[in-house]
Formats: sequence, C-alpha cells, structure tokens
Amino acid sequence: MLDQLRQRLSCYQARRFDSQEAQASVLIALTDSHDPHVILTKRAAGLSTHGGEVAFPGGRHDQTDPDLLFTALREANEEVGLQAEDVEILAPLGQVMSKHRLQVTPWVGIVPEAVQLTPSPDEIDSIFTVPLRFFLDDERHHTDEIRFKGMTHFVPAYEYDGHIIWGLTAYMLIEMLNIGFDAKIPMKPRPEHSYEC
Repeated sequence: MLDQLRQRLSCYQARRFDSQEAQASVLIALTDSHDPHVILTKRAAGLSTHGGEVAFPGGRHDQTDPDLLFTALREANEEVGLQAEDVEILAPLGQVMSKHRLQVTPWVGIVPEAVQLTPSPDEIDSIFTVPLRFFLDDERHHTDEIRFKGMTHFVPAYEYDGHIIWGLTAYMLIEMLNIGFDAKIPMKPRPEHSYEC
C-alpha cells in the first residue's frame, strides 16, 4: 500500500501558489505497516486559532527556518515529539490556503509503526491515529460546503472515535488519497491531479 503511495508521489508535481501570503507547513504522517494509520492531533482548546480542532502537526514558517520542509518537521517535533530522523519524506502536496490567509504546504511522510509521540500540553490536547482504509472507504459523516473567493468547495467530513476530521485537514487528506491511491473520492479537482513517470 505504501509502496504505491511512494511510486505515485515520486511522479507528482505539486502546484505552488504565486502569492506573498504568510507560509505554513504540516506533516501528513503515516505509520509504516501493512495497515497504515494517519497521525492526527486535537489542538488545545485554549489556542487563539483552531482551538479544539483536529489537525496535522504543523504551523507557521519562521524566518529562521531554512525551508518549508524544515518548518513541518520542526513543528511536528515541538507539537508531538516526532524526531526528524524518524520521518521518511515522500513529497509535498499542492499548497492550500487557510481561512486565515496562510499558504499551507502539506508534506507526506512515513514514520515507524511503533514511533513514540508525546503531546505538547501548551498546543495539543491529544494525539490519535486513524486507519488509512477508513478514509479510503469514504464513510463520511457529512459533506461541508466551504466558500472561498466566491467559489464553493464540497469537502468530506469524517467522524472517528468521537473526533470530527473536517475542513482543510480533510481536504489535504483526500487530495493525498486521490493522488496516491486513485481513490476517486468526490471533491472539486485541482490542476495538480495529474502525474507522469
């Protein structure tokens, strides 16, 4: 399963925005197993933005960060204690724009199945994993209509073990599934949904 993802992402050309918006990065981390799981966090309720929401580890690009991959790995270390050397980075996905005008680059990576993670209490309430097959089955809780720049995007939302996975997190996850596994989960396609080997 992960070999297919590696192959398809190796041929994938991620789209980049041509804008001067503030930058951020997240890490879509999958466990290295026959039944891969996606690592997700529930953000601390008291945070000024996205408090209590489900998200991938990640955050804003600092001026001292040499690049956006470094940002994703640094934030993953700060938020959940993930060591950069434990991550096999496959590729970035296409950039997305958050409702707070952050230009977000998702990075797909594979981590050891038994990796030990610890939530930073200032930022993260909990860490949990969801089987990748759960999302591939597309047993969605509902579909959100998200308006952005005068356009409506229909984004799946999922419930797993009491957690709602929705919004930008679901959008990035579904893009990875459609690109990496040809999941054909209905969502407005973007130009980068093509690859050549």
